[in-house]
Amino acid sequence: MKLTKKCATLLSIAIFSTVLTACSSGTSVKAKSSKTVKASVYQPSEESEVSDKGKSSGVVRQLEAIQREWKNTPYRLGGTTKKGIDCSAFTQMVYRRVYGVELPRMTVDQAKQGRQVRKSDLKAGDLVAFKTGRGPNGRHIGVYVKNGEFMHASTRGGVIFSRLDNVYWSKAYWQARRL
Repeated sequence: MKLTKKCATLLSIAIFSTVLTACSSGTSVKAKSSKTVKASVYQPSEESEVSDKGKSSGVVRQLEAIQREWKNTPYRLGGTTKKGIDCSAFTQMVYRRVYGVELPRMTVDQAKQGRQVRKSDLKAGDLVAFKTGRGPNGRHIGVYVKNGEFMHASTRGGVIFSRLDNVYWSKAYWQARRL
């Protein structure tokens, strides 16, 4: 009986640890289809930045509409659908829909795209990246919307808006990227 309790405790710890890894894990999900899809990674030129379109209120409206559409979607590590999505899959989907740009799948790779911008110069559509310290890579990513708010797939509420000046996010803030 003691061994069973020990196994249950270890299993609980393993499950809890998996949940805490957030989207920083390099876990990949195998598609059910055997169809091969070639994805390209966007390489911006200096003259053309995707986020310059963020000057228009149209991009903000698109971002807000996407958040409303996905707001009840739970966080799921490795997830890419409305049944569950992680942060990097969410930003990947946003960039595909709003800009027609295919971002890399993993947070650490997305955080290398485009060019770094100052927090004070954020525009709608900029990627905002955080060092959460969770999981093997300890990273999280979202999309800046407006007025200090960004949207992301959160382990504590699914797809939500959060504020950059929130104590947690302010402390974990790492960088912003503009494509």
